[in-house]
Amino acid sequence: MIRFLFKGLIRDRSRSLFPVLTVMAGVMLTVVMYSWIQGTETDMISSNANFNTGHVKIMSRAYAREAEQIPNDLALLDIDTILTHVVQDFPQMVWTPRIRFGGLLDVPDEQGETKSQGPVAGLAVDLLSSTNIETDILNLQKALVRGRLPQKSHEILVGDQFAKSLDLPINHTATLISATMYGSQTTENFTVVGTIRFGVSAMDRGAIIVDLSGIRPGLDMENAAGEILGFYQDFIYRDNEVNYIKNAFNADYSLPGDQFSPQMLSLRDQMGLAQTLEMVDYFSTLLIGIFVFVMSIVLWNAGLMGSLRRYGEIGVRLAIGEDKGHLYRAMIVESVLIGLVGSILGTALGVLFSYYLQVNGIDISSMMKNASMLISDVVRAKVTVVSFVIGFIPGLAATILGTSISGIGIYKRQTSQLFKELEA
Repeated sequence: MIRFLFKGLIRDRSRSLFPVLTVMAGVMLTVVMYSWIQGTETDMISSNANFNTGHVKIMSRAYAREAEQIPNDLALLDIDTILTHVVQDFPQMVWTPRIRFGGLLDVPDEQGETKSQGPVAGLAVDLLSSTNIETDILNLQKALVRGRLPQKSHEILVGDQFAKSLDLPINHTATLISATMYGSQTTENFTVVGTIRFGVSAMDRGAIIVDLSGIRPGLDMENAAGEILGFYQDFIYRDNEVNYIKNAFNADYSLPGDQFSPQMLSLRDQMGLAQTLEMVDYFSTLLIGIFVFVMSIVLWNAGLMGSLRRYGEIGVRLAIGEDKGHLYRAMIVESVLIGLVGSILGTALGVLFSYYLQVNGIDISSMMKNASMLISDVVRAKVTVVSFVIGFIPGLAATILGTSISGIGIYKRQTSQLFKELEA
């Protein structure tokens, strides 16, 4: 029967071509939009994890409450001991301390007078260790625009856009004016050895990168750090597993009554990312629902038009004794075949287009100039296993639903009127 119906659809393109094209277009849009949302979500997680949150982050309880203000006076002390414990307790992760700081970067002229100044958002990381973990996490080699990476403690990297605005050349000395852990003012000279561009506007506007050993003396933060970030060794965020690590650490080391005791937060616990990621998942589900509804309406109307055109055919089949239920089920099977063909073609086109967007992306830097969210200026899609099957949900559901509704008219045909209709 299925073979017979399939041949009928191929030979009578008037009743299959438009529905197949409709399903194909809808499925292609569903696949592309789903892959686009997945790419945006992945990029958001990756950017926030690498530059700010880690997969998990350890801070003092007081620091965590005011983390957006970068309160280094509430930083963790004796971090070597903390690092020793977490490396032993959670060997599946890599751990790296960081210090965030703010201040002014003063650029002197040939006479030593101030030529230009600009506010900076500084990030001190472990750049000079043999593991080069932070170089890989921040992808500094790829982000480097001019110059080289730091090789000494008082060498820094400056955002390329920021360096151009200050007219700051490579290998030039710049003075950082900031505050120590205890609130007093401090100044420290650094040599700018390279400029970087992360492709994240929030970081590129005024970022400087320095090794921990270069900033700690000036900030009075020896064996101290504002935060310790943890990453899975393959750098893939596992939402279902981080809560176990977080709860285990907090149960052993975090004391609710001690504001300076360490506290671990997961990526979702920071910067409102839980709500943001839930919203992304919600829109992904809503997207599929919209396409199912819209395509069902279109295919319902297509089914009604097809029923009107096939009015005589249906009448003949009923007149020669075909059961109404059998005829209705045959039309449902036809719709399944149309849905399968349209879904396969639409998925193929959608995956190809999504892969193109995954490789090339779309530059949205003009829209991100004043953005504070850590998201790449080039938004890409992400083709996953689900991308190959997600389109079949609206493709099949819409065709079956549309045909089911339009086919109800079969049961309204009166057998006593069939011959009169055929004579007419």
